[in-house]
Amino acid sequence: MSADVIAELVAELGPLWHERHQRRLASRPRQRAVGAGAKHQLVFIDRLLATLVHLRHGATHDVLACWFGVDRSTVTRAVGEVRPLLAERGCTITTGLRLRTLAEVIDHLGSSGQTGIIDGTEIRVRRPAVGRKDRDKFVSGKNKQNAVKAMVLTNADGRMLFCSPAQPASCADITHARQLGLVKHLVDGPAVEILADAGYQGLGAQTGGRVVTPPHRKFKKNPPGWYEEIHERQRKAHSSRRIRVEHGIAHLKNWRALARHLGRREHMSDTVQAVASLLSHQQTSDLNPERAS
Repeated sequence: MSADVIAELVAELGPLWHERHQRRLASRPRQRAVGAGAKHQLVFIDRLLATLVHLRHGATHDVLACWFGVDRSTVTRAVGEVRPLLAERGCTITTGLRLRTLAEVIDHLGSSGQTGIIDGTEIRVRRPAVGRKDRDKFVSGKNKQNAVKAMVLTNADGRMLFCSPAQPASCADITHARQLGLVKHLVDGPAVEILADAGYQGLGAQTGGRVVTPPHRKFKKNPPGWYEEIHERQRKAHSSRRIRVEHGIAHLKNWRALARHLGRREHMSDTVQAVASLLSHQQTSDLNPERAS
C-alpha cells in the first residue's frame, strides 16, 4: 500500500479508535480516573501498521510482537481493535463515496448504468474440534475441505464494490445470495444487469432476468453438432464478460490472510471485509490522476 493511503487511514481511523477506547474505559466500574494507569506501548499508527502487515503478508502475532518489541497479547489486542474499524469502512468508489451494504451497491449500479458481476469464493480455515456441534457445516461440497465462503461483487472493470460476511462453505452460492437479500434488492430496486456463473441459475427467473447466467443445455443426450457449436459460443461469450470478477477475487487472495486462514473462524467476516475495503481504497487511489502524478 502507498504511503498516502496509509496516511489517510491514520487520519480517518485514529479518532474512531481513540473514541471507542475512551468509551470502553468509561463504561467499566473504576477506582481511578479515566486515563490513569499504564499507558499503551503501541501508539495507534503502530497498531494500524501491525494489522496491515498481518493482513497483507500473513505474519503471525509472535513475529509482529518481536518487530515492535511488545508482548504477543498486545499485538493480538491491537489487531482485534483495528480490524473491525477497517471492515466497517466499506468499499471506496470515489473520494467521499463508499458502499457498505448490498442495497447501496445495487442503487449505485442502477444510477451509474453499470453492470455488476457476482461470484462466490472459498477460504480455507482450520477444522473445528472433534465433538463440536455442526462440525461438518464448514466442509465445502466442491473442494471437500474446511472453508468459509464470501460473495464478491465487482463492476465490469473488476473494481471491488462489495464483499459479504463469511458463511460456512457448505452453503450453496445461490442460497448465500438469497440470504443476503440479492433477489429482494433487484426486484425492488433499479434495473440492473448482474452477471453470474452457473451456481446462480434460478435467480434470473426470480429477478425478471436481471441476473444473467450461462445458457441452459437444452439437449441432455445426443445433441446435434450445430447446437453444440452455438452453445459453446454463447457460454464462452458469457464467461468472457464475467471474467473480471475472477480477477477481483485474485486480488483479494493476494493478501496472505485470505490465502489460508489459520486464526479463529469467528474473525473471518471482519478479515475478508477489511481486505476488500483496503483493496478498493488502493484501487481508487491508483485511478486518481492527481495522486498518480
